[in-house]
Amino acid sequence: MAQHSESIERTLVLLKTDAVNRGLVGEILHRFERTGLKIIGLKMVWSDKDTAMKHYTEDVSRRRGEKVRERMIKMITSGPIIAIAIEGVEAVEVVRKMVGTTEPKQAAPGTIRGDYAHVSFTYADANEIGIFNLIHASANIEEAAQEIGVWFNDFELQDYHPDYTRHTITIKE
Repeated sequence: MAQHSESIERTLVLLKTDAVNRGLVGEILHRFERTGLKIIGLKMVWSDKDTAMKHYTEDVSRRRGEKVRERMIKMITSGPIIAIAIEGVEAVEVVRKMVGTTEPKQAAPGTIRGDYAHVSFTYADANEIGIFNLIHASANIEEAAQEIGVWFNDFELQDYHPDYTRHTITIKE
């Protein structure tokens, strides 16, 4: 059985309702594949409130306030989303860098949020809405494992070796 290096990680990406509704799914998926990251799970879902609450845990309330958590849950349950499990060398950090900072107006050009969003926290708060920032990416390895478990069953994650990853992932036999 092949063993992955310890630097091979899995992470979760959610393309939120605004990314789906704006027709950005293909463009964003293309960016991850072009980088050499491997998509090991992919599905479109319409989240129910219970699943959204497992994703946006009480930790969000402690860090940002219960009102913000409620807005995030309302937004993620308002339409279909795309759940993506990604694997690659130090995937958590690479994906976070590609996604850009949480507040789109602060995200650097070249990042997903920097290229396709511009909304500010101030605007979202003034309008009492969740921030439309297109995408969620796990913050660390532990969070990624927990979040992947929320959105995917083990049998939905694929183990395969596409040719394009031979330059980015080394498998030990």
